[in-house]
Amino acid sequence: MRITVFGAGGGVGSRVVAEASRRGHEVVAVSRSVREGCRVGDAGDVADVTRLSTGQDAVISATRPVDGREHELAATARALLDGVRPTGARLLLVGGASSLVRPDGVLVQDAPDFPAALLPISLACTAQWEVVRTESEVDWTYLSPPVLLEPGVRTGGYRLGRDDLVVDDEGNSAVSLEDFAVALLDEVERPRHRRARFTIGY
Repeated sequence: MRITVFGAGGGVGSRVVAEASRRGHEVVAVSRSVREGCRVGDAGDVADVTRLSTGQDAVISATRPVDGREHELAATARALLDGVRPTGARLLLVGGASSLVRPDGVLVQDAPDFPAALLPISLACTAQWEVVRTESEVDWTYLSPPVLLEPGVRTGGYRLGRDDLVVDDEGNSAVSLEDFAVALLDEVERPRHRRARFTIGY
């Protein structure tokens, strides 16, 4: 398959590129700045998205705004949707965990122990999700990570969820960046969540 990855230089994006390449896909890695092995492009620019999506089977967006510009997430989601619409490419967006429901029925971002420092990016991810969930034309999928997403090992294993946080027997919500990339590529190759959100965890 032909796959474009926006945000290819980041923690998630670099692992998605590696996982897709490992599986033999033809990957176009995209970064906003000049970076070895990447084409320059902005996921927030409709023309750039269309240019880099044309002829592709799937487009994966793993971009994340710098601190202080979290509000750009929703606008970028709209640009991605508008950019891929004329190309027919499938769009997979990496979102946030903030609007997932914890086992106690409370949204992650509404929990009493939610770190105040993370509220700006969490609210931005929720706004991003609201933009995506109302789209009825583009073939999209939205992947929300677990609470803890860090570098680790590639096990190839994970458990699926939809709108509820995936936790283990001790209440932990986590997955490695490597297995997060595995889940994204599994969804690209074997679609199970068309115009829907899903999440994963161990």
